[in-house]
Amino acid sequence: MTTLTGAAAGGGDGGGDRIQLRGLRVVGAHGVLPEEKARAQPFEIDLDLAVDLALAAGSDRLADTVDYGEVATLAAGVVAGRSFDLLESLAGAVAEATLASDLRITAVTVDLRKLRPPLALDLGTVGVRITRRR
Repeated sequence: MTTLTGAAAGGGDGGGDRIQLRGLRVVGAHGVLPEEKARAQPFEIDLDLAVDLALAAGSDRLADTVDYGEVATLAAGVVAGRSFDLLESLAGAVAEATLASDLRITAVTVDLRKLRPPLALDLGTVGVRITRRR
């Protein structure tokens, strides 16, 4: 009998194994308008990390998987750090930093939402979703 690892079962990038981080809220100063640069506002991030989880599933050791606490801290630092005009650029920076943080992450999807968009409309959030692969 053959046992597929997470990557062989589709964990590399199209399906399969994932580490999910949901609802990370961070304050940052991003946007095109001057008031968005001057006053920090809340953002929310969801991350899906494509990672082969077979080894960690069998060993129950943190060393055999990606530490999602470290990834969350890294993503929060990107949002709280340098100012970006566009959500697309900010999400791209989060994705790049996430992929660079651990070679076991083969792909990342970043959902990034601005929780208080500066529009004169009743709009709950505005956001982007990007996926980047190695």
